[in-house]
Amino acid sequence: MPSRAPTATTNERRSPRRPLSLAARAAIATSFVLAGFLGLVGLTLTQTNKARALRTLHDRLETFAIAYITNTDVNRYGKLLQPETSPNPNFSRPGSGLYAVALGDHGYRWESSSAIGRDFTFLKPLEPGQSQFVGPVDTRMGRLYYYSYGVALDTVDKKSVRLTVMVAQTEDQLEGESAVFRHTLVVWLSILGVMLIVLQLLLLRWSLTPLRKVASDMSRVERGDSEQLDSQYPLELTGLTERINAFITNEREQRTRYRHTLADLAHSLKTPLAVIRSQLESPTTGDEAARRSSVLDQVRRMNELVAYQLSRAATSGRQTFASAVPIAGHAEDLVQGLEKVYAAKNVLCEFDIEEGAVFYGEQGDLLELMGNLLENAFKWAGHRVLLVMKMQRQAGRQRPGLWLSVEDDGPGIAEDKIEKVLQRGVRGDERVQGHGIGLSIVQDIVHAYQGELVVDRSPEFGGARFSVSLPAS
Repeated sequence: MPSRAPTATTNERRSPRRPLSLAARAAIATSFVLAGFLGLVGLTLTQTNKARALRTLHDRLETFAIAYITNTDVNRYGKLLQPETSPNPNFSRPGSGLYAVALGDHGYRWESSSAIGRDFTFLKPLEPGQSQFVGPVDTRMGRLYYYSYGVALDTVDKKSVRLTVMVAQTEDQLEGESAVFRHTLVVWLSILGVMLIVLQLLLLRWSLTPLRKVASDMSRVERGDSEQLDSQYPLELTGLTERINAFITNEREQRTRYRHTLADLAHSLKTPLAVIRSQLESPTTGDEAARRSSVLDQVRRMNELVAYQLSRAATSGRQTFASAVPIAGHAEDLVQGLEKVYAAKNVLCEFDIEEGAVFYGEQGDLLELMGNLLENAFKWAGHRVLLVMKMQRQAGRQRPGLWLSVEDDGPGIAEDKIEKVLQRGVRGDERVQGHGIGLSIVQDIVHAYQGELVVDRSPEFGGARFSVSLPAS
């Protein structure tokens, strides 16, 4: 039975969803915030307008009521006389939505022309000086707002007659005005919202210009059109771009170091290989032991060259994201091993290591650096060696620098011989065992970490002092 090819699952076929860009995130967030803000503004203005409209309606109905009270007279017999004029023509037009009703003593009742045939049974007489504004009230005529006011009118013989005047208006007139306001408000808030969103998008585009510049500069670096990122960036991006530049520099230095190492190794092996080939191709003579010794010398030399070049190539150099390597423990381990090797010299190694001192880089580089300097000091010291480690903090830098010093009480190095001693394969004294590459490895490591190596005389012991200063980053 033929086997079926496995089919990709839905999750495998579906490509991961790309996150939204910073501009899109900011635009969406701003739009939500702006919509909420404008909504609250619209609600607040609507409520404020409603309260203002109610207050205006109250004052208007009160004015009409006072006008009717003013136009109402009492004859000498205490009978209320109907108002002769109305303060607004709508009171004379039936169904206008503006009504006036008056109630008095002895069954007096008066209604404006607009109120004839309407049901105002809910109206109750008020005490003189009492007033009320009520609404909206559900009636057979619809929802009403009304204002009523109670007074006492004096007759000629100083008697008083009570009168309650009510002026009412339907809600639809008030709602019509509010609807116009709401429509106008929505239109203008929508226009304002669109303008603010467009302005916000323009501001976002301007604000994110430095990030686009970083991306553009990175593309130029990838294409080889530029060596590093531009240094002109806002303060918030300076730390990021500096670390990217440091990373680029370190990567290029590492690649260059590998190239140089391979070239140096190939060049260095040419001579030993030629000597070996010459020895093997030469006619056989009776001095076989000398030939064997010569070949072994060349093989040993090749081994030393390979070891040196591999050590140099393995130097990691300054790294932007390197972890902190504690120094004290490694220093003690190295010194204990060297004290066993040079036990016959009875060398005493003293420490002056700052508490919490760390090395920002590869642990192997630290061991090579300290190991070669300490071994050189043990080799030349009389009886005393001093190891000093100090952190060098610098304002504005997150990682402090490191100052390392190794001193001994040996014969020291003359100033005119310092440059020669630091050359690869050169030993300070040919009678002392060694390959002459330790200090060269130290120089390579210090250079890889953009530091400085200084050789002078120890002010305390009188011998040589090797000082290494690694900068803060």
